[in-house]
Amino acid sequence: MKPFDAKGKFHPTGTGGEFRRRAVRSAGVTVISQGVVFAIQMIATVVLARLLAPADFGVVTMVTTFSLLIMGFGQNGYSEAVIQREDIDQSLASNLFWINVSTGLLLTVCFAASGSLIARFYGDPRVAHIAIGMSLTILLNSTSVLHLALLKRALHFSVTSANDIFSSTVSVATMILLAWRGWGYWALVAGAVIRLFIQSVGAWYLCRWIPSLPRRRTGTASIVKFALNVYGRFSFNYFTRNTDNLLVGWRFGPSSLGFYKKAYDLFLLPANQLSAPVSDVVLSTLSRLERGSAQYKRYFLNGLSILAFVGMGAGAVLTLVGKDLIRVLLGSKWEAAGQIFTFFGPGIGIMLIYTTSGVIHLSIGRADRWLRWVVVEFSVTVLLFLVGLHWGPAGVAAAWTASFWILTIPAFWYAGRPINFRVAPVVATVWRYVLASLLAGCASAAIIREISPLMTMTGVAGAAVRIASNSLLFSVLYIGAVILIHGGTEPLYRLVRLLPDMVPWNKSSSPPPPPEAEAVSSIEQQSDCVAVSEDSRLCPEKAG
Repeated sequence: MKPFDAKGKFHPTGTGGEFRRRAVRSAGVTVISQGVVFAIQMIATVVLARLLAPADFGVVTMVTTFSLLIMGFGQNGYSEAVIQREDIDQSLASNLFWINVSTGLLLTVCFAASGSLIARFYGDPRVAHIAIGMSLTILLNSTSVLHLALLKRALHFSVTSANDIFSSTVSVATMILLAWRGWGYWALVAGAVIRLFIQSVGAWYLCRWIPSLPRRRTGTASIVKFALNVYGRFSFNYFTRNTDNLLVGWRFGPSSLGFYKKAYDLFLLPANQLSAPVSDVVLSTLSRLERGSAQYKRYFLNGLSILAFVGMGAGAVLTLVGKDLIRVLLGSKWEAAGQIFTFFGPGIGIMLIYTTSGVIHLSIGRADRWLRWVVVEFSVTVLLFLVGLHWGPAGVAAAWTASFWILTIPAFWYAGRPINFRVAPVVATVWRYVLASLLAGCASAAIIREISPLMTMTGVAGAAVRIASNSLLFSVLYIGAVILIHGGTEPLYRLVRLLPDMVPWNKSSSPPPPPEAEAVSSIEQQSDCVAVSEDSRLCPEKAG
């Protein structure tokens, strides 16, 4: 794709029905591609868990706890600015590219030099050498940020997804080969570096854009300010998300951190597969709509409803089977990770719902409010970590779960205030799925517990049978509970109606509706009848 025309203007992404179809199809592409990446990562997890020791994962996590924070500069800031901004041209994008790369080079050098300090903090000399290797990921990442952002702005998610799949495949193959050859934790370091190198080469190939030399350009300062607000928010959020690794590694050592990290990775998988990729598509879509309009709120609630339906179900079933799943995938030596995951599981669904509040901040251009909110999030979550630390890694995991349940409603209330988006329609959209997952989860656990042959089976075979039985039983009970609580099959029908448009190879989509009919396009008709203000309601029958 060539993002800019001969005059340096960004190519439009379509309007009306064409824009709607591209947005929905982009969501489908990202979900499917993330499923493929998930499969690749699971293969890596299964194989590497048997080739490497928990301490190998733990000592690398000690370094990545810091390196991923620095690597996020630019990726979390400039990317959102490019996607969200109404107008962007060749000159402005070029300025952002050079600012980002020069900053990335400086941060790379500083991080490599700080390796000895990090090693001293943990009391492990291996950390210093790993830090030098991981510093390369900072520079490599900075070279692809603008190219990938321009592709996403144009809704070319199919090619960015393909790039992600290819780079992940090469990275995993490299890690497995090197681990098999006895490289230990260096296999993980090499895989991280190679993934970002392949990703950068692919981004430049797919986005046929060569930045021009930097020059004075109106708007550069405002984007940098926006990006710094987003990165400030990312930094606080990152500290929130990684203080647990810091505390567990410092207090209990690399082996305990290795167990905790694997449990956390399973906890985070639903967010990586659903929330993270779909958020890019939703942000690209909402940023093109009038802020705070009925259409804006309807699109957001439709996406939230589908995410809540899938997320709450995934969270509950993983809580039921997580311990056995880790035994099957990683082996018996990782049993401690399964015990820790039991405390993560109940937070998976609500975590997916919570993360969508950030899309509201970004889509209306209020990164400053998002930054202020994350200070509150950081304070509450770290306080819970310190309390949970008394009970070891499992207590820290329980603190994670508690933080999401405590913060979700206040987060939506604060995010929606600038556009009068009340929290009531959000609660009305998700509460039925929360209740359905709770009822189905408790019923499944009680039923399986009474089937003594399942509970007494040992080894991998017994764990696999329990996973299959629990998953099937929960799925039936969850779908039944959703239908019962909603008083019909509308939630299921809504998802089924959307699936054909999400399939990237489906070329039989209906033609774009005329302008006067756009307000009743199918994605807009799929909303529950929820109040979005004191004097208006958006119902499936009367999309407005």
